[in-house]
Amino acid sequence: MSAIAVNQFAQCITCHAWSPDHSMVAFCPNNNEVHIYRLSQDKWEKVHVLEKHDQIVSGIDWSPRSNRIVTASHDRNSYVWNLEGSEWVPTLVILRLNRAALCVQWSPKENKFAVGSGAKTVCICYYEQENNWWVSKLIRKRHDSSVTSVAWHPNNILLATTSADGKCRIFSTFIKGVDTKDSRTGPSSDSKFGEQIVQLDLSFSWAFGVKWSPSGNTLAYVGHNSMIYFVDEIGPSPLAQNVAFRDLPLRDVLFVSERMVIGVGYDCNPMVFAADERGIWSFIRFLGERKTISSGSKYGSQFSEAFGKLYGQSKHGLSNDAVEPSRSRGGIHDNCINCILPFRQSEISTVMRFSTSGLDGKVVIWDLGNQADLSEYL
Repeated sequence: MSAIAVNQFAQCITCHAWSPDHSMVAFCPNNNEVHIYRLSQDKWEKVHVLEKHDQIVSGIDWSPRSNRIVTASHDRNSYVWNLEGSEWVPTLVILRLNRAALCVQWSPKENKFAVGSGAKTVCICYYEQENNWWVSKLIRKRHDSSVTSVAWHPNNILLATTSADGKCRIFSTFIKGVDTKDSRTGPSSDSKFGEQIVQLDLSFSWAFGVKWSPSGNTLAYVGHNSMIYFVDEIGPSPLAQNVAFRDLPLRDVLFVSERMVIGVGYDCNPMVFAADERGIWSFIRFLGERKTISSGSKYGSQFSEAFGKLYGQSKHGLSNDAVEPSRSRGGIHDNCINCILPFRQSEISTVMRFSTSGLDGKVVIWDLGNQADLSEYL
């Protein structure tokens, strides 16, 4: 078993983030608050409640160097929280949105953050010292539906987005006076703010969970059609691969190394994908132990199983090439996993531990150090 800690914090968690030293965790218990817990003598204690939003908090990110928290909410607002003494003090962010904010992430240098929204726009926010607030520049008229996730390239300029229109896009976010010219390398060397570098039309369904590899050479994102996409050589002629799997769709992914990705989603169990020596990606296995659910009378008769097979999937959402005596579902989590974050990285940017949270209200910490069969990909 690779899960080393299972914490039941709430009935449901929409998102979570870790403090720089990983001694505290911030999460939204599916309402308009952010709860912060601290680990003290092997017990988690609630130490802060951030109350400023009016609707569900949909995104949280905790900057590792500056120790600032940024939150985004369905109330169309975002706040940057600074720890002053023993209290978290919010700073206003001018987003200029007319729809919900759905996701948020700090840039690698922590001088900007990106907010994806239901208004088909992305807000790139930066700090104005004179007015003591965070202002935003908007990337407009590029998406045809809600922006579901954002991910910063390590160069602090390129930003990848996924959208409910099924597309993944990469933009330049260079802001004069905020970014330096020496950071403009690769495809973004001559691009202006908001310029679209590439648009990937690989998915025919909603797209989620975009992430960059540690080097920034590979991009991964998932579709609601139970597929995961890998893209190399970002530019005019990118190289793309897709991996289809028979289980339920994913919601988020994480590169734990250049050759391994962990995907989480509706199957309630982390899935491991890896690339071989030729760079060909494939599904390896599920990470956690899986519960065996009997397909006896409690879940329907043989007729209901045959009826599910007729439509290409069983009652439990699995593709059903053959009627099996049992179904493998879930594991540590009891509901959809909607967030995955690195918990501990090695000196070579390999993520040995990561955390997941989901609609079951759990935050689970996983360790890859004891997975001997996966060591070749780390």
